[in-house]
Amino acid sequence: MRAWMTPEVPVLPGTGGGRVLVHDSLTGQLQPAGPESGEARLYACGITPYDATHLGHAATYVAVDLLYRAWLDAGLGVRYAQNVTDVDDPLLERAEATGVDWADLAAQQVELYRGDMTALRVLPPAELTGVVESLDIVTDLIGVLRDEQAVYQVPDPEYPDWYFSVTKASNLLEGTGISMLEAEHVFAERGGDPDRPGKRHRLDCLVWRQARPGEPAWESWLGRGRPGWHVECTAISLAALGAEFDVQAGGRDLAFPHHPMCAAEARIATGRPMAKVFLHSGMVALDGEKMSKSRGNLVFVSRLLADGVDPMAIRLVLLAHHYRSDWEYTPDALAEAQGRLESWRRATSAAGGADATATLDAVRVALRNDLDAPAALAAIDAWALADGDDPAAPGLVRDLADALLGVAL
Repeated sequence: MRAWMTPEVPVLPGTGGGRVLVHDSLTGQLQPAGPESGEARLYACGITPYDATHLGHAATYVAVDLLYRAWLDAGLGVRYAQNVTDVDDPLLERAEATGVDWADLAAQQVELYRGDMTALRVLPPAELTGVVESLDIVTDLIGVLRDEQAVYQVPDPEYPDWYFSVTKASNLLEGTGISMLEAEHVFAERGGDPDRPGKRHRLDCLVWRQARPGEPAWESWLGRGRPGWHVECTAISLAALGAEFDVQAGGRDLAFPHHPMCAAEARIATGRPMAKVFLHSGMVALDGEKMSKSRGNLVFVSRLLADGVDPMAIRLVLLAHHYRSDWEYTPDALAEAQGRLESWRRATSAAGGADATATLDAVRVALRNDLDAPAALAAIDAWALADGDDPAAPGLVRDLADALLGVAL
């Protein structure tokens, strides 16, 4: 499926030198992300399109966008892929509850997502790939896992679903910081079925669900049905980027079980790690609780835009928090971002300003140090308050704010 239009990215003087470092969730340490030269490969887990796009989604994709922009500024090419889980239980449940055909609901929400990402000036993936259009890729991967004896069918005469055998992966919980008992609880909370009769291990995850009455299903060598969640991302990422790509990104709620399951499947299928670095963004709260569709406490980008909020102010709300931090959205946060945007636009509209060379250097250093957007914002804030008469400075700050932070002034 198509992504969205690519915004123009200004070219800045120089490259600043140095590689981009990000916090790797598996090691808990800062790691170089991307090669020293050439092409960086990035995969971000996309939306399940039944209610898009809330600020939690937007925070994740803006964080990914900062990495993309930092790579471009460092002189790297970028190959970026993202999936859309356009058939899954939550989507089907929402479609049934609202009386909308599931495929129509998915198409509507994907189009809304495209519009939100365009408004926020998020650089698009080269490949935005839906699960429905990738069924052959998914079933081919399951075939490879079958050849490695890593999948099996449960002995259920009515619904002999296929599962991935986690005992084939000795390092499933490595770097997660959770015990096996905790893992089972989180697995159940995030779509798993540890109590399913016939499974060989409680953490084994579904790779192919046999057709149930009233559910969409497709013919395959596995039986008529549809794929499970984790294997979809494994198949789509490997097809788009190859084995051992540079960064796998998503919200922290994907740190287990989704990303470890994907990585385990990829390692068995290819003999190599899935990604060199795993990047996870923090959670966004509203009224003291994490934003989630199940709770209904969501702030939607599209609703803010419909209310006349400048999309660059929304982006500045997101950038005001380090991507790994948990934070709470409030009207005060939006007011602060609107004030910052006005300050920056006023300063960059002047005939001259303070020399901005050090500001460019500071923003580059901040972003290459684990995408530290708050430090980058502070550097531009300081420039906007400084006195000076350099006629080139306002234009340079406009360009660096756009190129590195995605904020059009």
